[in-house]
Amino acid sequence: MSRRKSLSRRKFMRIAATVAAAGPAISCTRTLSPWWFFTPEEAKILAAMCERIIPADQDPGAAYAGVVNFIDRQLRGHFRRHQKTYREGIASVNQTSLALHGKKFLDLGAEQQTALLATLEKNQGPKEIWRNGAARRFFDLFVSHTMQGFYGDPRHGGNRDAVSWKMLGLPYPPVRGRLLYDLSKPSNPKAV
Repeated sequence: MSRRKSLSRRKFMRIAATVAAAGPAISCTRTLSPWWFFTPEEAKILAAMCERIIPADQDPGAAYAGVVNFIDRQLRGHFRRHQKTYREGIASVNQTSLALHGKKFLDLGAEQQTALLATLEKNQGPKEIWRNGAARRFFDLFVSHTMQGFYGDPRHGGNRDAVSWKMLGLPYPPVRGRLLYDLSKPSNPKAV
């Protein structure tokens, strides 16, 4: 191996020291976001959409239950294949809002937001924005994930404080495979 292509120990240490010194400076300039996948604006739009599907009434709605947190976490794992669909879908919802109402989705009132989502559900979004049934597919996907985040197990990032289970009057289910035993009493009193 020629000397020009080899990396000397001294050169490696110099590069490593530079990277180590620059690391904290680089991380300090990065803006912190609570989202793993979504941008803050995408998360706000999706939260408004989810709140139209499961609005708060006498019980908390999708926003309080942390449905967007659930979807965000799942898009980094189990729902990874849907990342592009969410990125394009949320942008298309905003474009549809601008095309139909002249305002961004977040600037619409609750009734207008609901009407816009009903348009997507009927697959009647503007054809130049939504092609080949994409509006209905995105609507069905995000509604399905909204329901999963609202009614699912809180350990997956949604259903904060088990709000949907409390609303339905369900007890917090035990972890599968773990039965509640009273170990202070013998299981077979005759054996003792």
